[in-house]
Amino acid sequence: MTILWMNLFLVFGLVLLARVLAVEVHTNTAVYFKPNKLFVFIAVISIAAVSGLRSNIGDTYFYMHSFEVNTFTWEVIQEQKDIGFGLLQMGLQSLSPDPQILVLTTAVITNVLIVIVLYKHSRMLELSIYVYITGGLFLITMNGIRQTLAAAIAFTAIKFLIQGGFKRYAMVIMCASLFHQSALILLPVYFIVRVKAWSKATAALIGLAILLVIGFEQFSSVLFSAIEDTQYGEYKDFAEGGANFLRVAVESVPLFIAYLGRHKLREIMPNSDVIINMTLIGFVFMVIATQNWIFARFSIYFSLYQLILISWILPLFRERDKKFIYLAIIVCYFAYYFYENVMTLNIQYESNYIIW
Repeated sequence: MTILWMNLFLVFGLVLLARVLAVEVHTNTAVYFKPNKLFVFIAVISIAAVSGLRSNIGDTYFYMHSFEVNTFTWEVIQEQKDIGFGLLQMGLQSLSPDPQILVLTTAVITNVLIVIVLYKHSRMLELSIYVYITGGLFLITMNGIRQTLAAAIAFTAIKFLIQGGFKRYAMVIMCASLFHQSALILLPVYFIVRVKAWSKATAALIGLAILLVIGFEQFSSVLFSAIEDTQYGEYKDFAEGGANFLRVAVESVPLFIAYLGRHKLREIMPNSDVIINMTLIGFVFMVIATQNWIFARFSIYFSLYQLILISWILPLFRERDKKFIYLAIIVCYFAYYFYENVMTLNIQYESNYIIW
């Protein structure tokens, strides 16, 4: 964990400094400040290097082993589930047989895309990136290479999701699905989230989550019967238990605060409805995941929007309370990071390149 702790402190310090040294940007309608790109760039290098130079955590070993023992030809790729990931591996094998190149490349692409989107849409970038690490999403990118790569690509479609433009949005999602077909779930989501937040649709989503948890056995039986002949049919035998209730509680807090300050949030953040609705869907999947962890895999596509939301909740508080809330966010997520990674998962970071 030493490397992960050092990365957390370094990245947070750099991005905080980037906001302190923010650059003034003038547009036709307003003047605003953007975090210093140089310090953000250095922070991204640290994030990508720590992620990309690992040799363990989650399914990293299996991806590296597969890269070593398989020769990715057109014939092999056509037989695979996700052709985009196969093409990526074929291209990387032409450069080097070392499987570290796969881990490093996917880490760079995934983290760079996520930070770029956060840079454009977060009000307080250091909070978004801090929660990205301490909230667990950074670790998840090391445990589900294909799906988190797909999620990062899909995250870049946020502009078309907010402004409207289904064709361009669909193109990005289709591209993401080449790396993990589960990304296709985001196509119908386009029509669900582009509605007013905290409306009847919101109540319906929450109600649906409660019903699915209560009747999970019946729901899972129908679902797994429907997908048993697809590439996800193997999930019916998935038996790793349910998601931690603490994780569900952690994901509910930003939504709860956003609800309390919904009127002010809509004033300062005109596109908040889409962000809130995407975050809410991720929360719904996490609630269902308390019955079976496999559903938490779908929340990956939506939890990234929570990183944007949490950077906008500070202005919802009174001026005299903002410093306290800011520190509370830092302390509480730090405690959660320690609990999950040290006490629960006992994460041991290993690398053949970063020695400590």
